[in-house]
Amino acid sequence: MVPPSQNNTIDFDAAKLQRLGFPSNRAHSMRPVSLAQLRQQLSMQLQTSLDVERILNLFFCEVQRLVPLDALAYQHQTSDLRLELGERANHSATYRLSHEGEYLGELIFRRKRRFDDPELGQLESLLASLLFPLRNALLYRTAVQSALRDPLTNTGNRIAMDQALEREVELARRNLMPLSLLMLDLDHFKQVNDNHGHSVGDEVLKAVATTLKSQLRNVDMVFRYGGEEFLVLLSGTCREAASMVGERLRQAVLELQCVAQGQPIKLSISLGCAPLLPGESPESLLQRADTALYAAKRDGRNRLSMAS
Repeated sequence: MVPPSQNNTIDFDAAKLQRLGFPSNRAHSMRPVSLAQLRQQLSMQLQTSLDVERILNLFFCEVQRLVPLDALAYQHQTSDLRLELGERANHSATYRLSHEGEYLGELIFRRKRRFDDPELGQLESLLASLLFPLRNALLYRTAVQSALRDPLTNTGNRIAMDQALEREVELARRNLMPLSLLMLDLDHFKQVNDNHGHSVGDEVLKAVATTLKSQLRNVDMVFRYGGEEFLVLLSGTCREAASMVGERLRQAVLELQCVAQGQPIKLSISLGCAPLLPGESPESLLQRADTALYAAKRDGRNRLSMAS
């Protein structure tokens, strides 16, 4: 006999809400309230999390106790954050959020029928309860992202790489999807530093990182592996497609125009490509890509080598 399944996940945000006197019962949360009551409750509830999506989900659900909505959309271009909740509808009310001159994104309320003036007034009043929790969540998100970014090239750092590699290998196994890894090295980069100085070398690294990202899909991930080495994680990409991506990156760097003291700097990269094998560990995948990169450098550089 199979025992009934249990969910042992502990939702600390929900638990905190209950301690503050807000029941988890959905029917209770949808009871109509006055504007003053809802503002007071939102001021407490929205401060229980530092996750932007969770805060906006809670705001979207609670606002409907006063003003019916079909959807809520949020975007914060500076942090490349976009969220869509509910179903899109024809009529909308858009608000640009800011606090003391600090941009906090844009919020769009949508529904199938037009908003009247009293409803817009209520929405604007409720937005005041969102500003401080949203600002704190954005600051927290920025801090977390900074801890996972290489400050020079704005690519992921080694910590982010390790986390993403573990996650993507697990997802590829679970969904029986392909996954490929490109490890690349900027050829003769020491000469750039020796001949032009480290400040020029830094600019070259930034230009190469920007070029790599411009040639990839949004779902592809670029990490600075160390020094002049980068790693590209290609989810849902088989061996042949990864090889084509690698060649595209190699050609793009060849065409990159960098100039120092009026003289062009010739750039090229060597690449090692490794598709994930059945049952392979992240460490093994990384090692095979590194071995393939070494082979490309040994065979003359400015080329791509496939892992065996």
